[in-house]
Amino acid sequence: MNKIYPSAAAALEGIVHDGQLLAVGGFGLCGIPEALIDALRDSAVKDLTVISNNAGVDGFGLGKLLETRQIKRMISSYVGENKEFERQYLAGELELEFTPQGTLAEKLRAGGAGIPAFFTRTGYGTLVAEGKETREFDGHMYVMERALVPDVSLVKAWKADKSGNLIFRRTARNFNPAVAMAGRITVVEVEEIVETGTFDPDAVHLPGIYVSRLVLNAHPEKRIEKRTLTETSTKKAVV
Repeated sequence: MNKIYPSAAAALEGIVHDGQLLAVGGFGLCGIPEALIDALRDSAVKDLTVISNNAGVDGFGLGKLLETRQIKRMISSYVGENKEFERQYLAGELELEFTPQGTLAEKLRAGGAGIPAFFTRTGYGTLVAEGKETREFDGHMYVMERALVPDVSLVKAWKADKSGNLIFRRTARNFNPAVAMAGRITVVEVEEIVETGTFDPDAVHLPGIYVSRLVLNAHPEKRIEKRTLTETSTKKAVV
């Protein structure tokens, strides 16, 4: 079975539709499947619910889909770097399901493992627990969280072989493996595709059984976040 597609647009053809539940890998600006996000924008599908640790930034990543109003609802952990997200949410134009980061990761992992729900102490007694089943175990209260199983997952990896076995590079190995495992259909963009059998089996981070389609993006933008510090004066005091 050939998993390699000639472009990101071709890799999404026939599998993305209005109203779907999608999961998108990445953490901050690291490990974002930017070519697939661009292709999703160009597909013009709308009313999407998107699972992602954060919602990109203005003009990049999922921020592009917010600008085109293709996202109706976000399931996220951190959304503090996107002014358009803030504007839409405060104006009541965007729905948001805030989820603690560890809980979000576990909801995706559980979805990939076939576990429909689990109990966690995180969020009990807060807005996170509203409307959810709670139960006591060993003297502590827990919240039941349902697993997430997206219709389509969009993932960024460093290298793949032709069978879809993946290697992630450094911190891009964040939410991407869990997102890949959870999706009913998983599309992965990579910087290099090699022959099957090239990888040492012990070096494979995610087996190809989870990967439905592959697309090559050999030269991603790879934005980085920079810390800005207050400039200090170098002038000496005059005595």
